[in-house]
Amino acid sequence: MRLEEISIGALSVNRANDRHGELENETAAIAWLFNTRETHMKNLAKDIVAEGRIFEPPLVSPEGSSYLVFDGNRRVTCLKLLEKPSRAPTTTLQEYFANLKADWQGDFPKKILCQVEDDRDLIDDILYRRHTGTLNGVGQTTWDDRMKDNFVARSGKKTGFNIADEIEQRLEAANLLPSTKIPRSNLNRLLSSEAIRNRFGFTAKNKVFDYTHNPDVVLKTLAALADDFAAGRVVLGDIWDNENKLKYVDGLEDQGLLPTDEDIIDNESGTGKPSPKPKPKPKPKPKPKPTKRTTLIPQKEFGILWTGKQHRMQAIWEELQFHLNPEKHPNAVSVLFRVLLELAADHYASEHGVALQQNDKLARRVEKVGDALFSQGKIDKKQRTATKKFGQLDQLVSADTLNRYVHSPNFAPSAKHLEALWDTMADLIVACLKG
Repeated sequence: MRLEEISIGALSVNRANDRHGELENETAAIAWLFNTRETHMKNLAKDIVAEGRIFEPPLVSPEGSSYLVFDGNRRVTCLKLLEKPSRAPTTTLQEYFANLKADWQGDFPKKILCQVEDDRDLIDDILYRRHTGTLNGVGQTTWDDRMKDNFVARSGKKTGFNIADEIEQRLEAANLLPSTKIPRSNLNRLLSSEAIRNRFGFTAKNKVFDYTHNPDVVLKTLAALADDFAAGRVVLGDIWDNENKLKYVDGLEDQGLLPTDEDIIDNESGTGKPSPKPKPKPKPKPKPKPTKRTTLIPQKEFGILWTGKQHRMQAIWEELQFHLNPEKHPNAVSVLFRVLLELAADHYASEHGVALQQNDKLARRVEKVGDALFSQGKIDKKQRTATKKFGQLDQLVSADTLNRYVHSPNFAPSAKHLEALWDTMADLIVACLKG
């Protein structure tokens, strides 16, 4: 550990802070802090001005010519806005910080003392161990369950299951282990989510390693991955957040190094051996009554690895998957579903070069994106047909219906119809969000 005086302008508020998950940039991270914790932020800024200092050095790490903040983002944000009130997200907050700065006694500091760590694994260990009270926003705020989940998903730590160890054992048994030591923590970080593991051809659900694709192909893929890490061609900074993880994995796919659909194995054992002959089927039990749906998006795992560019889509998705009941909130659900569909289609088009025109209506956008997804094998013929019909006025599941839900004073949505809309367009939306 070393302590250094660093200029406020050289400190970058972390866009991938575990409080919120990945956002697009520093400006979005600052806006999030005020959207969700405005009172705490104002209290903290007021305390900093009253005391003329901060009491705990922010935890930072060098990143290019600047320093990325890993602990102390709220403190650094307050100092940045006191230094330049025009950076505050709203005019009201700009005025608030300008008035606060006028109360600062003496010269406003150009530099602050920071704890600088080069080892980002050590940073994760420090973050995990820091727990303090909130003091109404003046002290550090503790992580809620979602923030802890963000930390585990990003870092791969404290899962109770060591993916790197499982992979090393299998590579060693197949004589594919590189001679140089593999940085295990980096490997765990890359493979911390099921969405990434599945692309490498295995799963770790319920803390059990199992192949989803031909083991021989998967082992060759994992050997190439291990060699990249052991040789230092891929370092921690290359896979620090989800966006960079996907960039690396997409690069492997472009080189033909990932398992393909042809390598998928059918049996549940994951051994790649033919499934044994089925036992005689027992007499069928009465089918259980279907569970009543309480949210538009079923509460199951869809394998989406959310990036900073998808933050608003993720927020809408979580409202539709965990919070809003279509029977109780049909109007809110219908509007959010339409927004999610449009944002997902536009996101995929932007990331994959699908040519959309400014005057393309929603139906045309969905059709173009559907054609692109189908040509790349990411949706099936049935889903592609649904995207073609989406622009037809006589269809119940159509852009016209969604538009009426938003704009018509007389066209009221129903829970059953909203569920039908989701069930019809789900594969397209998920494919767009997965990229």
